[in-house]
Amino acid sequence: MAQIPNLDNSPLNLKSLREQSQRDLVKILKDIRGKKCLVIEPKLGGSLSLIIQTSLLKEYGIELRHLSAEPVQTDCTKVVYLVPSQLDLMKLISSHVHNDISKGLQREYYIYFVPRREIQCERILEEEKVHHLMTIGEYPLYVVPLDEDVLSFELDLAYKECQVDGDTGSLWHIAKAIHKLESSFGVIPNLRAKGKASVLVADILNRMQTEEPVNSSDTAVPEINTLILIDREVDMVTPMCSQLTYEGLVDEFLRINNGSVELDSSVMGVQQEGKKMKVPLNSSDKLFKEIRDLNFEVVVQVLRQKATSMKQDYTEMTTTNQTVSELKDFVKKLNSLPEMTRHINLAQHLSTFTSKPSFLAKLDMEHTIVEASSYDICFEYIEEMIQKQEPLINVLRLLILFSVTNSGLPKKHFDYLRRELLHSYGFEHMATLNNLEKAGLFKKQESKSNWLTVKRALQLVVEDTDTANPNDIAYVFSGYAPLSIRLVQHAVRSGWRPMEEILKLLPGPHTETKRGRFASNPSFDTLQSASNGIDKIADGRRSLVLVVFVGGVTFAEISALRFLSAQEGMAYDLIIGTTKIVNGHALAETFLGTSG
Repeated sequence: MAQIPNLDNSPLNLKSLREQSQRDLVKILKDIRGKKCLVIEPKLGGSLSLIIQTSLLKEYGIELRHLSAEPVQTDCTKVVYLVPSQLDLMKLISSHVHNDISKGLQREYYIYFVPRREIQCERILEEEKVHHLMTIGEYPLYVVPLDEDVLSFELDLAYKECQVDGDTGSLWHIAKAIHKLESSFGVIPNLRAKGKASVLVADILNRMQTEEPVNSSDTAVPEINTLILIDREVDMVTPMCSQLTYEGLVDEFLRINNGSVELDSSVMGVQQEGKKMKVPLNSSDKLFKEIRDLNFEVVVQVLRQKATSMKQDYTEMTTTNQTVSELKDFVKKLNSLPEMTRHINLAQHLSTFTSKPSFLAKLDMEHTIVEASSYDICFEYIEEMIQKQEPLINVLRLLILFSVTNSGLPKKHFDYLRRELLHSYGFEHMATLNNLEKAGLFKKQESKSNWLTVKRALQLVVEDTDTANPNDIAYVFSGYAPLSIRLVQHAVRSGWRPMEEILKLLPGPHTETKRGRFASNPSFDTLQSASNGIDKIADGRRSLVLVVFVGGVTFAEISALRFLSAQEGMAYDLIIGTTKIVNGHALAETFLGTSG
């Protein structure tokens, strides 16, 4: 199981949130007396691994199983299902119960829905004639801390559900998660939202506050000063670009899941044929914390310097007489050797991908598309990819980037590429193309693109980016500043008002409101500078801005936000909330559909 992240240095007391989630789960299990078998839906199991250690569950006499089509093999008479509220899972659980009955097994069944019960799910259990055999409850897990400054609401498909299926259920879930944070840390006085879904979340959140008010004392300054909600739809350019930070690249090529990455053990220098290894990646690893947000070019140099310095220390140790304190320092350095080895191995493995001519050509093309100055070259490059039958996801990423920056393609080109895609990858992908068109990601051009205006106004392309000593967030993509983070930069510095005209050029409405008892307080009009007392929480910490991405955020964007937070003159700590950590591949995959 992934190493549970250390939250001691979090600017917000996330530890108390996690401990509450642990207590809630333990209480559910303790209240069911005797030996029991806990059956967890696999994806949910991943989220739980960041909340509670398996060993702790086993102390309560619990057998653990992952939910699958196979009936549950256990001697326990009590079976507890812990599952998200998904209709297909109800059929699966019903088939388990029917199977037990046919074998004459007498068991007690419990279903705990995460994070809440859904009537449609219970209806299926009734149709399957097993509802009366079930004890039904809820496990209200709305927020999972992934790291000391990142919270996930664990909603994999939020973007596609809103954009394609018209299902806004996930927006209620996001609002509920934020409302739960407010019940621990006070009502957030300033709210800024951009995008259709974000404005809806803001509305639901305000309604929740009216219906179930969070009681915050009149004297206490809320721990979170401002909430910024941004729709993924507002900026689909950034996730389609290849991330160039260390953590971003690990995710692009190896997929980070619940704070760890699974690799062949040979990559990590362990010779065990065909064996997989889980490598935890979070801020508990001090070296990873230091290098995760750097551009990958720089990471290689940093690791080289550290290895050289260690080698020198070793030579000195063996050739000169050392004092006790020098010996102590050397031993301390040796303690970091496993981390060094781990990241040198990982970086070496990543270099096999990043040095490929095909990767460098793709980076070049992404920059050309973002520059928006060579339409024909980009069109021909994508056409050639389709003809060579390169992996469909790779094609879709560039195609989405190309279509979004051009506000769609002229009808002739749109029809042609659509036809070519279906010929090359099969007509069953008609559903994929329809999903992308519905979401506005690959469509016919109806109006002139305003990308050039937005790009210039927000300075999204930064020439001569110094990746080793960056002075701008553009270092995370070696020259492109993520649009989403530029918006956050402006929202924190001066609010939405000075940039109204630019916001109108981007998808969806925007809103800026004050909430709670601050609704009539003019001093909360903008985020003030650090000199103003309101920006300090009582114990002298900087106050906080919570940035929530509705539809997912990439590791490169998180790195850019950390960079902003560390800048001189920045009066705020930033905490990130997201429906899920995503990358271009993961987002494009959610639109894959097969018809027929």
